[in-house]
Amino acid sequence: MASDLKEAGGLTRLFVTAALEPGATVILDEGQTHFLLHVLRGRAGDRVLLFNGRDGEWRAEVATTSKRGVALTLLSRCAPQTGVPDLWLIFAPVKKTPSDYLAQKATELGVSKLQPVFTRRTIVSRINDERLKANAVEAAEQSGRMTVPEIGAGMALDKLIAQWPQERPLYFCDEGGDVLPLAEAARGAVTDKAAILTGPEGGFDPVERAMLRAQPFVTPVGLGPRILRADTAALAAVTLWQSVKGDWR
Repeated sequence: MASDLKEAGGLTRLFVTAALEPGATVILDEGQTHFLLHVLRGRAGDRVLLFNGRDGEWRAEVATTSKRGVALTLLSRCAPQTGVPDLWLIFAPVKKTPSDYLAQKATELGVSKLQPVFTRRTIVSRINDERLKANAVEAAEQSGRMTVPEIGAGMALDKLIAQWPQERPLYFCDEGGDVLPLAEAARGAVTDKAAILTGPEGGFDPVERAMLRAQPFVTPVGLGPRILRADTAALAAVTLWQSVKGDWR
């Protein structure tokens, strides 16, 4: 008899890359197979939810199980595809707060793209893209989100700015100087797509600040009267933008 596989937050959701359509068979990868069989103790006849970021959310039933993988049969679509606001988070990785934490929380908050950037004061020299993606996938599964954010390859700040799509406003979280509150700047924007840039532990170098402020698509913004940790600033900025221009309105 069929039964639903449930976690603490409700029915288990899994992200897959395969197309989802009635009657189709989806084979889970090694990690998902281990999770379903050994963590959830799943078996043939159990049901889960699948999504791929394109075809909505589907109810699926475990058809067969083996060491090679679990085969799921698609039953019916239970929710249409939905997206998230077109907001990018550009962040300098920090040493004391792993980037996977930021990936999880930014995914839950509804960011569409995560872009690591290396500044002059960035201590972390490399990013594990696969780990970043895995944490984003897990957060999307658990939060009920229908998409997984795009993960950009880490690059130097000056290179990123040189190839920036100028129609996309970039809100530069600047700790000093004359700045607008982020909520006020977002409220006055004519477009609903944007990006937020936050820096490393030591903040931005003066040369970087001057370079950013010289760009026509950059708006320096503030996040309030207190100095925030880098990870706090990133999540606070996303929250402020979502409340004004995103899908929290």
